[in-house]
Amino acid sequence: QLQLVESGGGLVQPGGSLRLSCTAPRAIFSVFVGYTMAWYRQAPGKQRELVASVTSGGSPVYDDSVKGRFTISRDNSRKTVHLRMNSLKPEDTAIYYCNANQYGSDSWGRGTQVTVSS
Repeated sequence: QLQLVESGGGLVQPGGSLRLSCTAPRAIFSVFVGYTMAWYRQAPGKQRELVASVTSGGSPVYDDSVKGRFTISRDNSRKTVHLRMNSLKPEDTAIYYCNANQYGSDSWGRGTQVTVSS
């Protein structure tokens, strides 16, 4: 299991941008590189949903709702995953959770709040 720590959330206007970061401070490089990393989000009254994921090789997958607006990337040397969010919409408002998966086992961060509001 990995300890995951998110940061970068906040309050932004519609159309604005945020960059979320997730680090695995207790992991060593050789372990971190083997995980698929992902960002999930959960809005009030809704189930947690997958936003984006990136494999150990750097191949990204995005939910249709964020394609063209969000970019997921990873820096294995820093044990870090980023989610660049552009053109934010009110419906993007949610708690965003970092996730690490390997062999069907999940690790979760505590989440960071993103609020998009005028």
